[in-house]
Amino acid sequence: MKSITTFIILIVFSFAATAQTKSPNIHEADPTKKIQVVETACGECQFKMKGKSCDLAVRIDGKTYFVDGTNIDDHGDAHSKEGFCNAVRKAEVQGAIKDNRFVATYFKLLDEPAKKKTKKG
Repeated sequence: MKSITTFIILIVFSFAATAQTKSPNIHEADPTKKIQVVETACGECQFKMKGKSCDLAVRIDGKTYFVDGTNIDDHGDAHSKEGFCNAVRKAEVQGAIKDNRFVATYFKLLDEPAKKKTKKG
C-alpha cells in the first residue's frame, strides 16, 4: 500500500513539474530578426543606474536599460574580474524596449577579445 501511495504522489509531482511555465529560450536567435551587438554590465555598478541591487543592463545607442528575460546571475559570477559588476562586456541581443526596460528574447555574451602580446626588443 505504501508503494502505491508513493507512486501516486510521484505522478502528481511530475505533472506539477511539467505544468510550470517556461521562460522563453534566450539562447536561440530568431533568424527573421536583426541581432544587435550592445554593451552590457551591472546597471548599478558600471552604468550608474538607480536600483536596489546588482541587475543586468544594456546600453543601446548611448541609453541604458535594465534587462528582462535574463538576469545577471545567468552569465557567470557578476563579481569576478570580468563579471558584470567589474567590467562592461559586449553581447548579441534581440528584443524590444518596453516601459523603459529591454525585454530580451535572445542574449549571448560575447567572448572578450584576446589581449595582444607585445614584443620586447
